[in-house]
Amino acid sequence: MGCRVRGIAAAFVAAAGLAGLAAAPARADDPSFVTGGIGYYDINDDWDAAAFHLEYRSNAKLWFFKPFVGAMATTDEAVYGYGGFYVDLFFGRRIVLTPNVAVGLYRDGDGKDLGHTIEFRSGLELAYRFDNRARLGVAIHHISNASLGDSNPGTEIVGLYFSWPLGAAGD
Repeated sequence: MGCRVRGIAAAFVAAAGLAGLAAAPARADDPSFVTGGIGYYDINDDWDAAAFHLEYRSNAKLWFFKPFVGAMATTDEAVYGYGGFYVDLFFGRRIVLTPNVAVGLYRDGDGKDLGHTIEFRSGLELAYRFDNRARLGVAIHHISNASLGDSNPGTEIVGLYFSWPLGAAGD
């Protein structure tokens, strides 16, 4: 499983790098967001459940990275609290690709045992940006303990996300 995680991480970094070459720089005027999402948890295995996400995405920058914090809960009572960084890559005015990485604490409840309390998340979101800067997008995330535990089954989540801008009056 360690090779699989490294392969996914390498693909994620390569995709983000290539997208960054083609994309415009992040808009300095985009606000912070509150983001909600609903998704399908564990698409690659048989512990499927609905997943619900709530995130705060800050517009503060550390170089070109922006911090975010969030929480996920599933219908199998798994919970995951996390924090990390994201980058907005704009393709024109409307399309935004957002690679992101995070680390957090996971409790499996009655759901899938991911092998450790500490779990890492990587993902990509592709969203449509409205005039008021709100976004509607689809995302895929991978959660894994990066072989910190004896077992590292990992999981993937596909979801639909809506990001509501905080303090934005529109373009």
